[in-house]
Amino acid sequence: MKLGVVGLPNVGKSTLFNAITEAGAECANYPFCTIEPNVGVVAVPDERLDVLAKMYDTKKVTPAVLEFVDIAGLVKGASAGEGLGNKFLSHIREVDAIVHVVRCFDDANIIHVDGTVDPLRDIDTIDLELILSDLESVKKRLEKAEKYVKTGEKSYIEEAELLRKLNDTLESGKPIRSLSLSEDEKAMTDSFFLITSKPVIYCANIGENDIGKSNAYSQKVKEFAEKEGSEYMEICAKVEEEIASLPKEDRKMFLDEMGLAESGLSRIIKKGYELLGLISYLTAGEKEVRAWTIEKGTKAPQAAGKIHSDFEKGFIRAEIVSYDDLVECGGFNQAKEKGKVRSEGKDYVFRDGDVALFRFNV
Repeated sequence: MKLGVVGLPNVGKSTLFNAITEAGAECANYPFCTIEPNVGVVAVPDERLDVLAKMYDTKKVTPAVLEFVDIAGLVKGASAGEGLGNKFLSHIREVDAIVHVVRCFDDANIIHVDGTVDPLRDIDTIDLELILSDLESVKKRLEKAEKYVKTGEKSYIEEAELLRKLNDTLESGKPIRSLSLSEDEKAMTDSFFLITSKPVIYCANIGENDIGKSNAYSQKVKEFAEKEGSEYMEICAKVEEEIASLPKEDRKMFLDEMGLAESGLSRIIKKGYELLGLISYLTAGEKEVRAWTIEKGTKAPQAAGKIHSDFEKGFIRAEIVSYDDLVECGGFNQAKEKGKVRSEGKDYVFRDGDVALFRFNV
């Protein structure tokens, strides 16, 4: 699963990406310093793994991961090929959700492409380009679909009807994610790979002096996100980059001094995981403690298949104990003695924090 980090040039997007992944994307005070998308694979913070690692005295800990893609800065006219527009739009189509970084700080030393700081104008600039790009794509599909409608085949008629609905929404200046769609319509829309159908986290990049409190800029972004039904969070990319550069043992001390419970990066990663509808189940033993990423609603055989395809093919049952019960009992065998371990079959839907042992036969 991929999260695309987007934003206008000089809003702090690459600074934030550097902090998230410690990948060191070139960060310069001019547009388009991120020409090719930088990709970073990051661990999903999960305190449960550390607890289980101590319990089992394990040799290896493997967290769940998310992929972040830093996508080149966008300017007005990108949908018509301005700047690096075409490249930007092709890269953003490949991600599953969007982290939209919005500048919410004043700094005379950092040039804004439009000369002044105005977060709602910046959001509108990017939204408009994405809407125009989707509109072009929908119109092409609609033109093709309407030719096949004449055959009278139901699937073509339904596709054309949906495309007209999407077209009208985009022409009114609204993103596809603002539409209420049925499950069938959503599945069909997903197959079109439209950018504005992707879920969004609006990330207000505030200054150091505004940490722990909203400023007038970030408040506007928050209200906009709430109205749209999108996710919102505040972060100071500059401070997050400083935290990421510290040795691991010094980070907590730094956060305590700043009055922060956890880093903004941890919050972004967790929120991204949640936004994509992902959960983790756990496996634990002396050799390894590991978090496995699955989508909400995944049944036992498919969850087993994440470990190896043979586990899914030869699935017999899963022995399940919740993480809380396992910790409370002090181990799998103790949990079994207390009746906390359940034997689940093929129809069992996995929950976040399930600790599993699979029985299979191939």
